[in-house]
Amino acid sequence: MNIEGRLTNKLILISGDVLTLALVTLFGFASHGELGSAGARMLTTFIPLVVAWLLLAPHLGVFDIRYTQKASQLWRPFWAMVLAGPLAAWLRGAMLNAAILPIFVVVLGGVSALALLAWRVLYWLFASWAGRL
Repeated sequence: MNIEGRLTNKLILISGDVLTLALVTLFGFASHGELGSAGARMLTTFIPLVVAWLLLAPHLGVFDIRYTQKASQLWRPFWAMVLAGPLAAWLRGAMLNAAILPIFVVVLGGVSALALLAWRVLYWLFASWAGRL
């Protein structure tokens, strides 16, 4: 794959990851019955989640074409998010100057990891079917 194709792939992956994390944030607020009244407060979860993801994920190869084209490497985004979850919770706690509940760390990291895994499986299936990998 040429440089332009690799860049396009990376942009698709990053965009899909950010969209997935936005959906996780929306789901979290909805599951607490706060979606209608949360407004900009959702950014206090979404921004730390994206920052933590973008800080850790590249170092774990989740955007590397050598790994994104192999089904056997679909574990990478899952475990990268498991590692990014505590960082995201810490960043959120620092932003809000609030305590960090351990259950929040587990749920945030776990749900985000599962959501990213689902998105990446869909991406891999589509890209394989379309012959892009």
